Amino acid sequence: MTRHVTFMTIDDAEHYTPQQRAAIVSAYPAHEREARARGIPVLGSGRIFPVAEELIACEPFRLPRYWPRLGALDFGWDHPSAAVELAWDTEADVVYVAKACRASQQTPAMQALTLKPWGEWLPWAWPRDGRRETLEGAGVALARQYAAHGLNMLSSHAQFADGSVSVEAGLMEMLDRMQSGRFKVFSTLLPWFEEFRLYHRKDGQVVKLRDDLMAATRYGVMMLREAVVDPAEFKTARRKVGQSDPLGAFR
Repeated sequence: MTRHVTFMTIDDAEHYTPQQRAAIVSAYPAHEREARARGIPVLGSGRIFPVAEELIACEPFRLPRYWPRLGALDFGWDHPSAAVELAWDTEADVVYVAKACRASQQTPAMQALTLKPWGEWLPWAWPRDGRRETLEGAGVALARQYAAHGLNMLSSHAQFADGSVSVEAGLMEMLDRMQSGRFKVFSTLLPWFEEFRLYHRKDGQVVKLRDDLMAATRYGVMMLREAVVDPAEFKTARRKVGQSDPLGAFR
């Protein structure tokens, strides 16, 4: 016998008018709307980020080149390795998750091939387990393996400015930004939102399951102070007003 799960949303309740459906949804607390109206489950003792998706999702746009950026990694093998790129609008203090990728059983060399096109200048935050040596790397720490394949790894693992590495502090920093409108995610990053919906606690503890992009994002937020501007922006700024770019025709 096969098992099948069917999800239904309030939009399938056609005996309500669109106005009635909108009124019903608006009556729910914001963080419960996905569960009540769209059938997105609330697991364990509750979601870690009780925030409605529409509060953080935004349409992709061309990022200003003068915004500092930072990449962040979560290492994995059987569970996926994950990477995100954060862009920081420093004037409004808004962080944007602009890129995200996730893959299982990929070596540092293969991951680097995927991530280097994001910008070889891009600095990368990484977790404490990046200092761990692996058999596949012949005793070379993971962070060094990624650096050897061309990623611009930060010199130390992800931590707050005071040297602490509290998971809860990182999660609360993310939640505070979400609730205050200072954290946005490109709406096209479907794997990121998939993890966001299911990221939860059980008996008060964070469930470490399908949380790879969430972890990478947390490392990036912790190390946001290390974000840098694309060096190409400085090259453009140094060019004299009215001076032509000799390579312009080939760009």
